[in-house]
Amino acid sequence: MTMADQSTKAVPERAKGDQTQFLDVLSREEAMARFASALFPRPLPAVECDLAAALGLVLAHDVVAPIDVPPFDRANVDGFAVRAADTAAASETAPVHLDLTGEVIACGVAPRRTIGRGEASVIATGGPLPRGADAVVMVEHTQPAGVRIALRRPALPGQFVSYAGSDIARREVLLRAGTLIGSREIGMLAACGLARVLVIRKPKVAVISTGDELVQPGAELQPAAIYDSNGAIVTAAVAENGGEPVFLGAFPDQEDKLAEVLAGAVETYDMVILSGGTSKGEGDVSHRIIARLGPPGIVAHGIALKPGKPLCLAVCSGKPVVVLPGFPTSAMFTFHDMIVPVLRRLAGLPPRAETKVMATLPLRVSSELGRTEFVMVSLVAGVDGLIAYPTGKGSGAITSFAQADGFLRVDALADHLPAGSSIEVTLFTPHARVPDLVIIGSHCTGLDLVTSPLARAGLNVRSIAVGSLGGLAAARRGECDFAPIHLFDAASETYNTPYLSEGLELVPGWRRMQGFVFRIDDDRFKGLSAADAVQAALADGACLMVNRNQGAGTRILIDRLLDGARPDGYFNQPRSHNAVAAAVAQGRADWGVTIAPVARIAGLGFLPLTEEHYDFALVAARRDRPAVQAFLASLRSDESRAALRHAGFEPA
Repeated sequence: MTMADQSTKAVPERAKGDQTQFLDVLSREEAMARFASALFPRPLPAVECDLAAALGLVLAHDVVAPIDVPPFDRANVDGFAVRAADTAAASETAPVHLDLTGEVIACGVAPRRTIGRGEASVIATGGPLPRGADAVVMVEHTQPAGVRIALRRPALPGQFVSYAGSDIARREVLLRAGTLIGSREIGMLAACGLARVLVIRKPKVAVISTGDELVQPGAELQPAAIYDSNGAIVTAAVAENGGEPVFLGAFPDQEDKLAEVLAGAVETYDMVILSGGTSKGEGDVSHRIIARLGPPGIVAHGIALKPGKPLCLAVCSGKPVVVLPGFPTSAMFTFHDMIVPVLRRLAGLPPRAETKVMATLPLRVSSELGRTEFVMVSLVAGVDGLIAYPTGKGSGAITSFAQADGFLRVDALADHLPAGSSIEVTLFTPHARVPDLVIIGSHCTGLDLVTSPLARAGLNVRSIAVGSLGGLAAARRGECDFAPIHLFDAASETYNTPYLSEGLELVPGWRRMQGFVFRIDDDRFKGLSAADAVQAALADGACLMVNRNQGAGTRILIDRLLDGARPDGYFNQPRSHNAVAAAVAQGRADWGVTIAPVARIAGLGFLPLTEEHYDFALVAARRDRPAVQAFLASLRSDESRAALRHAGFEPA
């Protein structure tokens, strides 16, 4: 049996009430098909609402025009209402003279006079055409002649006239059922005098967060607790896709209490969405409760997706019940990919339009055989088109969705995508704005101080942390404007310059102190130099380190200090200085290497190791770009230099 066959195999028929088979992993397509077939077709409830409240809703029935629009023949220009036959002989050499009736027909004024032979009435744009007239001549095409006007060109029947019903005819279908109501549709309905309209009622969606560790934003964060971001994200995403969300709160994994909440939600709302509690651990109870809520129950639990494998889909008493994975990226990706189509269908909305672009993958992307993987990417402009950088922050990263432009798909039967692949990227929004300035390389908190003025000026700046060596590789490929680097060359005893290649120029940045960090109450390192502290840490088998990612300049420094040693914690390799400081401050590690400003903010002990040069490799071919010049100006500005000094850096 192939991997594809295994992922899409049918779930065995079960006895009534038996919900034990939900560990079977289905393909994405099979799971979606089962979910949809258990829900549709179904009637969609309709409600009458004021026209002003109909924006973004969907018409429940055809709307038939109750009147003609316009309701009378009207003038399209300022001029004179005439009989076209009276003007037929008009020419430049032999003008036709018409007598003015003395009536002035304005908008909203019904004419009282009939236009007789050889007569004309003054008429304004939008004014009703008087009886007897069949054309309007522009005032610019006439000349006054006392109580008469002179015409030097003939008028054709119907000239500058909109006839009654020419826009909308009485009893014609104005808008069809299923039409999404926008500003143009509201204008059409208003033109027909319709103040209320029958629309598909927004599905009311209960949103519930689960987890013992959750704290609501605004409350004090206790040790080992996290703020509940999923509740806010899912609630907003429901509203974005046609639902009427109600956040019921976050609940601990207590089966009795959660069962009560879920039973009430299924009874009250059209749809129920939970986040968390969908895995198979003893503390995850949501799927066990849902299995008891009503037929047909769970239709899929475990999807061959990455991220999003633990997704649970159920239909209880005819209503969709969804348990999203707890990690934010997994939760939001599965919501947008698999839940949004159902939610929009319940709201009567058309499927979400997807915009796709082609891009080049600069790095190899590994994948897991047997699971369709979706990788979020950031787009930058390369020499020959768009470049798609994987965000690479993992399913627990809340910023992944916010900072990504779209995603690429790795097929279940592929174990990787090679570097240089031409891939299709599905955008999260209809239009992706390629950043004005792209910075790829080493991470530093000082970088935000220099780029903030650019963002305030309206420039879109994208910074991707891949380490100094990764940044140099991107710069050589022409994928960025600047590559921040801090690489020491032992042979020349200089920073950065020896690492430049043709086409790259060095732009001095600032100096920053790298050091050994530890908790201030850890007596093992007090009074030692940084070099001695490293030796003390290596000599203590209980001392746990935190490293940095490969390719980072700090990692090169650490490897030089360790001189081949691989102590416990060596393979814990976060990608930022802040993550190193957090690991030490929270006791998950005992020591690491980070920069002085980060150590100070984290309240850590700091033993200086070396002052390094944090500079920028500029892609010379991009020097004249306005955003590059703006960055260089900001780097040299008094404002940025003062901000850097205040933060603990020394501008070059």
